[in-house]
Amino acid sequence: MKQEENILQRFNTIADALAAFGLPKPRHPLVALMNNVDNRIVIPALPHAHVLNFYKISFHTNKLSKRYKYGNQFYDFDEGGLFFIAPGQVIAAEPDDDHGGYVILIHPDFLLGHPLAKKIKQYGFWSYSVNEVLHLSEEERSAIMAIFRIFEEELHNRIDDFSQDVMIAQIELLLTYANRFYKRQFITRKPVNHDVLQRLDHLLDDYFENEKGIPTVQWLAEQVNLSPGYLSDMLRTLVGENAQHLIHHKLIEKAKEKLSTTNLSVAEVAYELGFEYPQSFSKLFKAKTNLSPVEFRKSF
Repeated sequence: MKQEENILQRFNTIADALAAFGLPKPRHPLVALMNNVDNRIVIPALPHAHVLNFYKISFHTNKLSKRYKYGNQFYDFDEGGLFFIAPGQVIAAEPDDDHGGYVILIHPDFLLGHPLAKKIKQYGFWSYSVNEVLHLSEEERSAIMAIFRIFEEELHNRIDDFSQDVMIAQIELLLTYANRFYKRQFITRKPVNHDVLQRLDHLLDDYFENEKGIPTVQWLAEQVNLSPGYLSDMLRTLVGENAQHLIHHKLIEKAKEKLSTTNLSVAEVAYELGFEYPQSFSKLFKAKTNLSPVEFRKSF
């Protein structure tokens, strides 16, 4: 039984994925939309873990009892939400449940020849964990629902020379809205995010006091149960710098403290802060302060 649960099934085509759900073949081989808003359907169980080689955008409009697992985290969709899964991500779900909402599946080949083929990878939310789902206000939900409806109408009723351009335009509009709404979510959840900022500050203080080496963004994100992408995007919105810059800022603070209050050489300070080569420390210090470590020390 345990061996079966560890089997990872990969779906290379949209048709294969829909067949596994017991759903009809897609009207278009490279794009599909599933609409469960009005008529809920029971989705059959899939293997505990599977990988899609195409993009998936899910918009859940109601509370789910199913717990979805994406990567290493489960998420309960208590109020519905919008989330994004990039090709190659591992997804698992507990079986047998129903839900209302929309799902769009987009094969990367559908975007070939359009600027979105390259631009789509630049949206940070493809790398967010599923517990970082985008929660929408009523007005935002209406805007997103309108896009799904236009996309559905185009896919089901108007296949012609312009259909692909229209559908890609709707995908790009959906991604643009999601980008805007995520930035709103970072701002409207300031009390929660403020607690995260305080925790980050304490974590970095403790790390540089007790550990050797420079902490990674991955490590820092794990300490506050966020994905690296979500953490960096949240920090950009709230404090104007990403997680890597935050680490460097704290590191420079510690370096200034050691340079101004101890007799350690620059090389010794560099080693204590986790740098393998003192030159790398000096280069970063000057880039952040416009002074070399020696010049900074002389100023005291």
